[in-house]
Amino acid sequence: MQLKIYQQVGSLVKWLVQFFKPAPALKEIEDQEVVKSDYKYWRWRIFIGMYVGYVFYYFSRKSFTCVMPLLIQDLGMTKSDLGILGSLFAVVYGSSKFLSGVISDRSNPRVFMSVGLVLTGFLNIFFGFTSTLWVLALFWGLNGLFQGWGWPPVAKLLTHWYSQKERGTWWGTWNSSHNVGGAVIPLLVGVVAQFLGWRFGMYVPGILCIGVGLFVFFCLRDTPASLGLPPIEKFRNDYPTSKKVDEDITLKELLFKYVINNGYLWLLGIAYFFVYVIRGAFNDWSPLFLMETRGYNLVTANASIVWFELGGLVGNIAAGWASDKIFKGRRGPVNILFALSVIGAIAALWLVPPGFVILDYALIFMIGFLIFGPQMLIGVAAAELSHKKAAGAATGFIGFIAYLGMATAGYPLMKFMESTGWGGFFVALAICGLVSVLLLLPMWAIKSNPKFLPEEEKPAPAADEAAEA
Repeated sequence: MQLKIYQQVGSLVKWLVQFFKPAPALKEIEDQEVVKSDYKYWRWRIFIGMYVGYVFYYFSRKSFTCVMPLLIQDLGMTKSDLGILGSLFAVVYGSSKFLSGVISDRSNPRVFMSVGLVLTGFLNIFFGFTSTLWVLALFWGLNGLFQGWGWPPVAKLLTHWYSQKERGTWWGTWNSSHNVGGAVIPLLVGVVAQFLGWRFGMYVPGILCIGVGLFVFFCLRDTPASLGLPPIEKFRNDYPTSKKVDEDITLKELLFKYVINNGYLWLLGIAYFFVYVIRGAFNDWSPLFLMETRGYNLVTANASIVWFELGGLVGNIAAGWASDKIFKGRRGPVNILFALSVIGAIAALWLVPPGFVILDYALIFMIGFLIFGPQMLIGVAAAELSHKKAAGAATGFIGFIAYLGMATAGYPLMKFMESTGWGGFFVALAICGLVSVLLLLPMWAIKSNPKFLPEEEKPAPAADEAAEA
């Protein structure tokens, strides 16, 4: 009996390995007109699949945020209870981002992203059936696990299908999917929960995500090589570092040389931590802040998230464009300028007296605009300061550190706020903004990691400066 069980488990594991394995490379197409036509078609199709897919990842991620006030009302939960769920999700999601990043670099992103989205949909539905804190925590923690399957495949696709001189714009435009999902979900859940209760506010996003997961599977493909296309660097003649862009690297090299021992990733990751404290704080707690200090009702307070996400949408695109066009592929200057400016916007929101709804929304829009610039470009920088084939692991690694920041914005920040009031909450966020600026300063002029350049390709400082000019 035991032998039969082991055989069945072994067969299942083998099937999963086959199901998730990368698509094989095809013979490279020689006709350049066909290459050009195929690249144009597939870049847009894959982009649409990634974009729509991640919008709906947000549906199954932020549904809980939008029903939090009703959980306090209907289930008698405290802010600390909700903070526990938020922190648990963030820790599990961040860990999953790193681990799935390592796995996804050696898997088919088409399968990885679509399966993750379907599973998060089911877990939202299961969450809506429960009322006990520990069961809610179980399902929300599992949701965090499979939410981590969304980002690393996208990082891999953006790195393989779009070259460095254009990647900031493409990545920034894609990153606005966070904001579209984040803006639509409070409206959807707010209306559904208002009339049908918080449980339906979890069911509806879950059902939608299952359907869209199938659409993502239809749209996406693996690397250009899996369709017989040349590497993107060759197609666009855009070699950011070494021309050995498709050299094989071992798992040990991927983890240790290009990720763990990469000092730039540690700086980016720690800066990301503080950026995500700010992002998580406003994403999760701004409705509660407005309800308690400004007297807003649930619908009006939830509308603040819409403005936060709309600001982020514009900020993503503006930051990506500026890093490509103004700073010629350098992400550091935009990261620093945006992170510095967000400190002033945070202070201004705290100082606005009650009764100025439009001004509250405008400042929350501006905070979203400014915080999503570094939220996006730190990820781009991580992919570019590592190896192309380690993009998922590199972005997953800093994503893990970032979500420790998101976890800090849950239970720890709420306990601190309960002791110091909302004033302490805003002081803590301003300090986070300042620390992130200091950590990003060393990367103002960095475009590629000089440690990974072959000696013969390392430009002399004067030549490099002349090229930038």
